Amino acid sequence: MNEQQGTDAVGPPWVVRTERLLLSAVGQGDVDDLFALNTDPAVWWHFPSGRHVERSQTEEFAGVCASGWRRDGLGYWTLRDPGSRILLGVGGCLGVREVAWNLYYRLRPASQGQGYATELVRAARDWAARVDAARPVVASLLEHNVRSRAVVERAGLTQVWRGPDRRNPDPSAVRLIFADRGVSDEVLARLVGGQDDPDEREAAAGPTVEP
Repeated sequence: MNEQQGTDAVGPPWVVRTERLLLSAVGQGDVDDLFALNTDPAVWWHFPSGRHVERSQTEEFAGVCASGWRRDGLGYWTLRDPGSRILLGVGGCLGVREVAWNLYYRLRPASQGQGYATELVRAARDWAARVDAARPVVASLLEHNVRSRAVVERAGLTQVWRGPDRRNPDPSAVRLIFADRGVSDEVLARLVGGQDDPDEREAAAGPTVEP
């Protein structure tokens, strides 16, 4: 596989090399690998109902990612080992409702605990600042996902909203939104409202930072 497989365009930031990762814009060529990742219950421990059970769910996710790249010039990458090209995870910053960059990552269990998330978050925030620094970087996560909370707080994001997770089958579930700066009530309302937007529910308004 060459470095552009699965992408809709080439060149920065569509293909980025970090110290240990090859980051490539998500495309339909990545669906098989991403479906294997998203069907693993271990990466959905915090939100079991979010696990993909049909390939079409992953195809839709990849389509939303590709649309984000075309629209904003930035979006989610696949994370691969530069040598083997094995998929380690997926993540990055995707434009949300034209008001923010949504920080997200999901790593396969074997790739967790090795600092890949920190490496990805650093690259994602750097590129978000280059592409459109006026948009805040935000992260949405479930309150009981304490490991993800630690990740976003280490990245310099602070909590700006707490409320019910309306699409969660658990009526007691609480969602938190973090941001790298203060955000207006109008922006918050649009971010929270994204939970009901079918075009953004999977890729932008769901659990966005994973362990």
